[in-house]
Amino acid sequence: MTIHLPAPGGTTRAYEPRTEPLSPTPGAPFTSRVVFSAAHVVADPYADVTPDSPAAVDWDATLAFRRHLWSHGLGVAEAMDTAQRGMGLDWAGAAELIRRSAAEAKAAGGRIACGVGTDQLAATEIGYPYGLDEVRAAYEEQLAVCEESGAQAILMASRALCAVAKGPEDYLEVYGHLLRQSAEPVILHWLGPMFDPALEGYWGSTDLDAATRTFLDVIAAHPDKIDGIKVSLLDAQREIDLRRKLPDGVRCYTGDDFNYPELIAGDDRGFSHALLGIFDPLGPLAAEAVRRLDTGDAGAFRALLDPTVELSRHLFQTPTRYYKTGVVLLAWLAGHQSHFTMVGGLQSARSLPHLARAYELADGLGLFPDPALAESRMKHLLSVYGVTQ
Repeated sequence: MTIHLPAPGGTTRAYEPRTEPLSPTPGAPFTSRVVFSAAHVVADPYADVTPDSPAAVDWDATLAFRRHLWSHGLGVAEAMDTAQRGMGLDWAGAAELIRRSAAEAKAAGGRIACGVGTDQLAATEIGYPYGLDEVRAAYEEQLAVCEESGAQAILMASRALCAVAKGPEDYLEVYGHLLRQSAEPVILHWLGPMFDPALEGYWGSTDLDAATRTFLDVIAAHPDKIDGIKVSLLDAQREIDLRRKLPDGVRCYTGDDFNYPELIAGDDRGFSHALLGIFDPLGPLAAEAVRRLDTGDAGAFRALLDPTVELSRHLFQTPTRYYKTGVVLLAWLAGHQSHFTMVGGLQSARSLPHLARAYELADGLGLFPDPALAESRMKHLLSVYGVTQ
């Protein structure tokens, strides 16, 4: 098998796909780490919609992908950034996703945690014309949907709160209010501006040291209501420093898609659990790696997971928020869905050379259960762009 991939100067180069995929076996949840994969949504390719329309979701394919993740022992982080939350999936769609996925998790015996935010408060021409009371009420509405579904809540960073908060004290007030009324311990999510530029200055400061102090103040005031924190700042040392300051019993879930192997492996002073978008395409391989940690074999864990970092850094390259395009491409190539269409038309957000390199790196890792299917689908995509084979 040979496939011709785009090369600089309008030329192509020959690539020989591998013929044998990796074959990780499904298994039970892990014993040494708590691991969530944030999961993408599958668009309905037959829906007559525009990029501004509410998301049209293929529910059967979307839920089937979650069953795939659960079968390998991974938890599912639902209605998060990877599901195009705020980039094609609005709150009405997210609420339906939470309800359906939580019911599916109950039937499958899978672990699930769901994103709770304020995205029903849309930006207007003058920004976010809301007050703190409206931000709190929006969070409360979403928290109620999540808790009623039986899922664990992930308190996501709020664009509206970032826009209207006057300083750290407003974050302390809003988060304190929510944590006092949450029925079960939640996961706090700090999503950096590389994932969402509207979150620049979250926790009341663009100085990350000052923002970290406010974040820790929220945690220290309510440790019994916080299961853990998810940190998505792409700064390994900052995450390590932060997790060493957490109260006993509060987990650190890495969201660092650049440095996850070393953060999950940890050191003699601790480790991070995981809540990662890159574990959507890496699910079976990542599960196989974490099982090595369960046996105490950190070397085997790193040997499996370290080679995946090049793919992850490629998918999450600047502008990072468009990593979802590569994630969905790989799901299509791997046979988890029948098409390469995304809600909001986001399949157009990355260039053909970027997509071709994602295919090559994923194939090299053995991520495609059927390499011949992946090659055939990639050739079809290339032909749409005018690349002949």
